[in-house]
Amino acid sequence: MKKIIYILISVLMVSLSACKTDAKKAVNGKLNVVTTTTMITDLLQNIGGNTINVVGLMGSGVDPHLYKASEGDVAKLVNADVVFYGGLHLEGKLVEVFEKMERTGKKTIAVSDALNKKELIGSEYFASNYDPHIWFNVTFWKQITTYVTNELKKADPKNAAVYEQNSKKYLQELTKLDAEVREKINELPQDKRILVTAHDAFNYFGVSYNFNVVGLQGLSTATEAGVQDVQELSKFIIENKVKAIFVESSVPKRTIEALQASVTSKNHDVAIGGTLYSDALGDKGTVEGTYIGMFKYNVTTIVNALK
Repeated sequence: MKKIIYILISVLMVSLSACKTDAKKAVNGKLNVVTTTTMITDLLQNIGGNTINVVGLMGSGVDPHLYKASEGDVAKLVNADVVFYGGLHLEGKLVEVFEKMERTGKKTIAVSDALNKKELIGSEYFASNYDPHIWFNVTFWKQITTYVTNELKKADPKNAAVYEQNSKKYLQELTKLDAEVREKINELPQDKRILVTAHDAFNYFGVSYNFNVVGLQGLSTATEAGVQDVQELSKFIIENKVKAIFVESSVPKRTIEALQASVTSKNHDVAIGGTLYSDALGDKGTVEGTYIGMFKYNVTTIVNALK
């Protein structure tokens, strides 16, 4: 992996040095924006609309923690006017690439910079010391929307009014989303709000909506769950009479299936309540392929399974 990153950085630096450091608009005059995760891609598409060209490096079901940059990513990054990424070490080794790019004059922006670090969830086990799954706090996502909007306005002042208008509309939709989510979650008694998933992607969700969230793996899927982890969590499920546990779209389901088998071996039944979207949105063109659609789908799946 280190060799791949070194090669990517080397090729990228040579390519960037051959280009002008000022903005290189596409033939159609639009700002070229490259994003990493599907959540950030969706956000830029909502704010930029038809005014920008958005190219996402990662697709549906792609785990950003384990993402390996390809040779094709070099061309995308070289041709970008602005690069938006999550930060907080969400994208693993890609952060090294973005930092190198920034030093060459290429504009790279970590959307997590919009947030007050004091409000983030810390972790002694994760490299950044912060939980990077910030999109599961709608209030955070609204702050990030405003931050990204301002960065687009700086990069492309002539279309500032368009970005501002689109942002205002999207912020209203996010406010409505939060209200709808809270209404749905209120169908679930507090003692049933225990969310067991493949890895710790839902901690911000838990804080926002009063859920006790337990992940089989850590904050990063790069950490493997061991036999002891499975045994301890199966004991927790039985003691708390948890009705259902959940698979994640970007994490192999074998970990949750192993947990279910462990619970069953102790003469207790626990269902797999469905698949949640954690580190990536659903397929493009589907409701779950948007941030708002994904959030509603997750909440409906969780509430219906735990009732």
